[in-house]
Amino acid sequence: MNALNSAATSLFDVLLAATLWAGSAVTLIFWSGVFGVLALLVFKRISWQKGIASAKDKIKAHMIEIRLYQDDLVVVASAVAKVLARNVVYLGLNFGPIVPLAVPFMILTAQLVVRFAYDPLPLHERGAAVMAGRGTLLEIELAPGVDARELRVTLPAGLQAVSPLVRVPSEGRAFQEFVAVESGGHEVLLELGGARETKLVHAGLVAPEALQPRRVSDRDMFAIAHADRLPLLWPAERSFGSESPFRVVAIAYPFRDQGWLPDGEGGILITVALASMVVGALALKPLGVQI
Repeated sequence: MNALNSAATSLFDVLLAATLWAGSAVTLIFWSGVFGVLALLVFKRISWQKGIASAKDKIKAHMIEIRLYQDDLVVVASAVAKVLARNVVYLGLNFGPIVPLAVPFMILTAQLVVRFAYDPLPLHERGAAVMAGRGTLLEIELAPGVDARELRVTLPAGLQAVSPLVRVPSEGRAFQEFVAVESGGHEVLLELGGARETKLVHAGLVAPEALQPRRVSDRDMFAIAHADRLPLLWPAERSFGSESPFRVVAIAYPFRDQGWLPDGEGGILITVALASMVVGALALKPLGVQI
């Protein structure tokens, strides 16, 4: 998965550089629209276009039959049953080819989320007292069966602890609150049972190319029920190996203001979905795609 994420990141570094000068909103909408067109072209290739057209025509014919023979309950009932059956066929013909397009959609959305959804952590004055709950919470989830009592967390000089490390061995979790006191990228060091891992934390006014609040494990590569743990959705940092005692290490970055577009991960997802669908709908007839 790390190899796939690395390749996708390199590709999007090149692609997005062509539109970043126009701002994040234009970049989000433009590349979402490009994806919508490319997805249609792929769909046209891998779907049974004649079958889809035939199913649509038969549904229309049965709807006309219902209209013409609305006083004949037997004919109407038969036509309704045929419409329902044809709809099942129609949905099946569309759903099958759409499934493979889910992966490139996830890759596109993940790349746009880590690049545009977040801002770095705000800075605090070094040594200043910070009330509990006003800092950033570091959350650590360990792999099943791993004992959290030996976990060690070392904050770099640019981060200041607000609370001690709190371990919850019964749940395999640990928590620590901190604030950023220096601008730039900082690596939090995590050690457990001979394993050493890091979590990158960015702070200050200058945002890097990508910000990732969660670092996850390859052991959840197919955890569709827990989408926030899928390594494919977090490409800015390497995922933990399947043998690592760490499963999830997370912080919460503030959302970046997207202006007239919705903010946060959900805002990026909505923007990508709507822009790709609208542009795709406009391109249906010119591309001659049955859907």
